[in-house]
Amino acid sequence: MKKLIQGIMDFRRSRREAVRELFATLALGQKPDCFFIACSDSRVAVNVFASTDPGDLFVIRNLGNIMPPFPDGGSAVAALEFALDTLKVRHVVVCGHSDCGAISALAKDPKGLGKTPLGNWLRHAQAAAAAGVGDQDALSKRNVALQMENLRSHPRVREREASGTLKIHGLWFNIRHAEVYYLESAPTNFVLIDDTEGASILARLGD
Repeated sequence: MKKLIQGIMDFRRSRREAVRELFATLALGQKPDCFFIACSDSRVAVNVFASTDPGDLFVIRNLGNIMPPFPDGGSAVAALEFALDTLKVRHVVVCGHSDCGAISALAKDPKGLGKTPLGNWLRHAQAAAAAGVGDQDALSKRNVALQMENLRSHPRVREREASGTLKIHGLWFNIRHAEVYYLESAPTNFVLIDDTEGASILARLGD
């Protein structure tokens, strides 16, 4: 907490003037084009590894970067509805990561999830462990693909994706190496986003 408060003080002294105009503009409304579903893990800092600014992404974070399938509700689904219907985002990203504590818990006992809040939540990722994957990071990657499937179970997502007004993407962040990977084909074909792969993705995205 001391670091948090000190950071706020440092921001006010050294950076506030530089970004005050940006925030004044954002106070009038937000127009992000991407809904970003990330893990709550404190090490997954998309603003750092994707060089994003305030207003670029509409972000929800939860244990295991999970999107419950239709017709489940809750805060993640509410955020999805808001992103699609109010913000009119054109892209949805599911971002998993290495060394994930939630996925570690799932990997240890995928069939024995208890009736705890954590176990109840992780049931939305349980199918990713159905293939018997023992490696935690491999399971984390499969979970990204599963959550993309969960997204597509929602009628609003299916309709917009079918009409070409929404695209769904999977990312995976390797914490140890500070590298980001893109899911080229589900469930496990992740490719490092270097200059070549990045240019290929950008070309496919078009305008």
